[in-house]
Amino acid sequence: MNQTILVLGDSISAAYGIQRERGWVALLQERLDARGRGARVVNASTSGWTTSDGLARLPMLLAHHRPDIVIVELGGNDGLRGLPLASIRANLIAMIETARERGARVIVVGMEVSPNLGPRYTAAFQEIYREVADRTRATLVPSLFAGFDPTMLQQDGVHPTAEAQSIILDNIWPELLPILR
Repeated sequence: MNQTILVLGDSISAAYGIQRERGWVALLQERLDARGRGARVVNASTSGWTTSDGLARLPMLLAHHRPDIVIVELGGNDGLRGLPLASIRANLIAMIETARERGARVIVVGMEVSPNLGPRYTAAFQEIYREVADRTRATLVPSLFAGFDPTMLQQDGVHPTAEAQSIILDNIWPELLPILR
């Protein structure tokens, strides 16, 4: 039986500024196919999405795609807008609980924000992902951008280049592999 992996993300997972087939989600499908994993990846990512957007659309996506695994890569836009940390945390927890109610396993991907919001907000924002994973016992990818340097970002300084996509996948893969059947 093939598994379905739903990626619920923002512009990072939607491959903003690069060809979609070069994005990390497309590379994930290629890697799964090459290894004979028999899984289908659904990219339900949309540029600009916040955690509240993901939470609002998740029930429909779960009903339509019936995923076995949900990868939540959201929160970066919340952080860029300086939204309240409590609402980001609550939305992430609600997404995890909603996906689990439908029988899906969940991976939450740690995001980072620009330091221009101040050191307290930045540090607290980054800690949300660990707190949420600990509280819900979801699988955590500590940082989507681990191993990055500034040359791996597009000119906007936010979105990864095509060359960085394999690093993103390599950051997610070790956490995904153990929960694949």
